[in-house]
Amino acid sequence: MNIAVVDLAGIDTGMADLVGGKAAGLARMIRAGERVPGGFCVTTTALVGGTLPVGEIERAYERMGGGAVAVRSSATAEDLPDASFAGQHVTVLSVTGLPDLLEAVRACLDSLDSERVAAYRAASGVGAARMAVVVQRMVDAAVAGVLFTANPVTGSRSEMVVDAAPGPGAALVDGAVDADHYVLAADGRPDRVDGCLAPQRLAELYAAGRRLRDRAGTPQDVEWAVDHDGVLWLLQSRPVTTLFPVPPQTGRPGPRVYLELGGQFQGVLQPFTPMGVAALRAVAAGIGGGSGKEGRPGKDGRSGNDSSVVEIGGRLYFDLTDTVRRPGADRWLPKFVEADFGPRVRTVVEQVLADPRFAPDPKPARRGGGVGPLLRVAPRAVAGVVRALARPAPARDRALRAVDEFRRESVAPPGLDTAARRLRFVADVGLPTRNLERMIWPLMAGILAGAAPAALLKGVATEAEVRTVLGGMPHNITIEMDLALWEIAERAGGHRELLLGVPAAELAARYLAGELPDIGLAGFLDRFGHRAAVEIDIGVPRWAEDPAPVFAAIANYLRITDPDQAPDRRFARAARTATATLDDLARRVRRRRPVRGRIAVFLLRRARQLGGLRELGKFAGLYPLGEMRRQLLLVGAELAGQGLLKEAQDIMFLDLAEADAAVHRQVDHRELVAARRLAYDRERRRTHVPVALLSDGTDVEALRTAKPAGEGTLAGLAAAPGTVTGPARVVRDPADAYLEPGEILVAPTTDPGWTPLFLTAGGLVTEIGAPLAHGPTVAREYGIPAVICVRDATRLIRTGQVITVDGATGTVVLSDGA
Repeated sequence: MNIAVVDLAGIDTGMADLVGGKAAGLARMIRAGERVPGGFCVTTTALVGGTLPVGEIERAYERMGGGAVAVRSSATAEDLPDASFAGQHVTVLSVTGLPDLLEAVRACLDSLDSERVAAYRAASGVGAARMAVVVQRMVDAAVAGVLFTANPVTGSRSEMVVDAAPGPGAALVDGAVDADHYVLAADGRPDRVDGCLAPQRLAELYAAGRRLRDRAGTPQDVEWAVDHDGVLWLLQSRPVTTLFPVPPQTGRPGPRVYLELGGQFQGVLQPFTPMGVAALRAVAAGIGGGSGKEGRPGKDGRSGNDSSVVEIGGRLYFDLTDTVRRPGADRWLPKFVEADFGPRVRTVVEQVLADPRFAPDPKPARRGGGVGPLLRVAPRAVAGVVRALARPAPARDRALRAVDEFRRESVAPPGLDTAARRLRFVADVGLPTRNLERMIWPLMAGILAGAAPAALLKGVATEAEVRTVLGGMPHNITIEMDLALWEIAERAGGHRELLLGVPAAELAARYLAGELPDIGLAGFLDRFGHRAAVEIDIGVPRWAEDPAPVFAAIANYLRITDPDQAPDRRFARAARTATATLDDLARRVRRRRPVRGRIAVFLLRRARQLGGLRELGKFAGLYPLGEMRRQLLLVGAELAGQGLLKEAQDIMFLDLAEADAAVHRQVDHRELVAARRLAYDRERRRTHVPVALLSDGTDVEALRTAKPAGEGTLAGLAAAPGTVTGPARVVRDPADAYLEPGEILVAPTTDPGWTPLFLTAGGLVTEIGAPLAHGPTVAREYGIPAVICVRDATRLIRTGQVITVDGATGTVVLSDGA
């Protein structure tokens, strides 16, 4: 469309590429009958090449009657649902006269390619953009401000927030003046009645906010002004882009609370693919109801047993509402969640338990099958744990044989020669209960044996000593994986220049093409190639498909120059220290606590024989997930060949029901996949994932004030004993991470895909986690000091900054200049 200038009131819904985001938003408000200052838009077409349509601008300005105007950028990548570009481009206010107007339009156009905007585009994943410019009648504001139709700090969709100050709103938006801050409750009532806005004006803003929010279907960031005649003008309305998605509505009365599972329990902060969620539900349903109808998944991977787990923003959350409302939950639930998820989650749960909205319900809703299944499995559990404690070596052998059987039984049966059959296989996948229990009881015995001694030895041994005893633990499959990779690095020393000088992605491509020298990687991938970072999401490639992270880890190992820092030596030192500490404890307890002490020492010895098995269950469970992925990629390739998908990997952005529709009804999902990929990429860029959410979107942690640990010190949880001082390396993605030997790894969280980095790390700091989670466990194995649950560590610590990690006290001391 070759239009140079268009009145705001004449913009229709199909002109967004011509007029940009801001102008399109203003036009929507005008069409809806909102009070918006009149004006015109200089289109993207007119501004291509940088030449201004001076004549058209002059005539449009004259039609407005001249006078003071606001000149505002309106880029095609502006005011998007996932990128607002707030404050990035230029706005020029109180412009009078054609020469100044043309200069202001030019300034808006030039801001499209500014360094600041380019950096914002890159961080937001937004590609190239074009600029249009809005020219509006300037409002002579008596008071102006911003209205958010959801609370941008807490995420609550039940509240609106207003900031207001006398005069034009530019200074307020730029943060140059103090504002009167109002929080409007769900019924519109403000939290204060003083300041520059009267209650009637706040009610008017609340009503406008509700109209704009309901019309757009998403929370809005609204700029407004009130002129000296008392008239409210709406200057802009765009989506609030920073909010975490709201939980799905359940239709059940009252607020609900959801606990995030992936990051806290599995070290996964990035979003799951849709097929990854469906696959986990299918496997979980297979475990929960192996032979009955109730437990079998449907074609979308859902079942009647997993309704407590919901997907929010691509992450998995557990509906904790009925649990926190059980009478007496305050006595046991905080301790329970601390053991599995860490103290940060315990604090959040205690906060929810203290909230009167979650007061105990004497008749809580009953979910699932009640305690019946637990009672049925309890005798087998007790017998299995006791048997493992009595004879740990045979129990360990049975568990390892069960892993081998898991691998064999996970292979798809012959005859899967069509997409329909492959899809049915994926929907029916479960875990063999017999093999699962042969692994679980020894594993549980090791965990219980390691957890009990601290209380039994209180007053005789410190918690740090007990943690030391649990370091250098043998029989840990993840440790064996890391040491196997170290052996490859040692053997590959003759190819050091190649492995250090070529990017990991290129090395991976060469390896898959058979163009690299043999360094023994094939055997490693045969045993461990079904693993990856974020490995419980089948939508993510395994190392066997993309070994780039493996080559990145090998490169890190090759940078080790101090023989004492070699991973095998560090592990051996941790094991020797653990054994010596245990022997010393055994001598001490004979004198001071003969009975309880001897029991504790017995349990610690059993913990060292069985505790390493704790990684085994997940390792084995990845085999069926890997086979599901392989079969789904074959289905995806067939659908791509039929033009229903763009490429095989696209099937990971469908759920099982949608894949079934493509296979059986030839439904074309290419547009759906494209939209989901955009949403997935947007969520991958999210730097904060709430630990707990309320049903109105409130981030529970945002309702409390963090307690400062003191000047220059960050507080967390002691996770692995020892003290280390060194430069920090902040890492958010392990795939291509560069870590010098001795650097302290600072990460949001970790899972087994991160642990190769531990072999060169001098210490570990994470923002979330639990003492029994993967990161702290492996850190203890290598004798690496670790502090977890350090809030905002990746923001407060800089790469290269010297920090001291004290794994006994749970503190991180920052160098000067932090």
